[in-house]
Amino acid sequence: MSNIRHDRVRELLKRAIGEAIRREFDVNEVGVVGVDEIQVGGDLKTAVVFINILGSATQQKRGLEVLQQQRIRIQGIVAKSVILKFTPTLKFVVDDSLGRGNRVLQILEELEKAPPAAPAQPE
Repeated sequence: MSNIRHDRVRELLKRAIGEAIRREFDVNEVGVVGVDEIQVGGDLKTAVVFINILGSATQQKRGLEVLQQQRIRIQGIVAKSVILKFTPTLKFVVDDSLGRGNRVLQILEELEKAPPAAPAQPE
C-alpha cells in the first residue's frame, strides 16, 4: 500500500473526526478539542487519534472521557463521510507534545538568563 494513500486517508480522517467532534460535543463540557495527528495501521483498520484539549483541567479530563465513551458514535459519523472498505477502530490519545515543547523552551530561556557558572579550579 502506498504512502500517498495512507497520507490521503489520514487527512480525510483528521478532517472528518475534527468536524464530528466540533458538531457533536459542547465546548463548555469538553473544552476545545483539536485533532493534531492520526496514525493509521497498515491495513487501515485501526487509527490512533492524537488530540489536544484546551480548557480547564476538569474539561480536559471530561473531554477525553467523553471521546472514549462516544468512540463508536464518532466512528459511525466518520463512516458516513469517509468511504473506506473498513472504518478504522479509533483510539483517542492526548497529545502532550505541545506542552513538552513549551517546557523545553521555558528551560532554555531560564538557562539563557542564568549567570554562567564559574569553572571549577583544580586543586
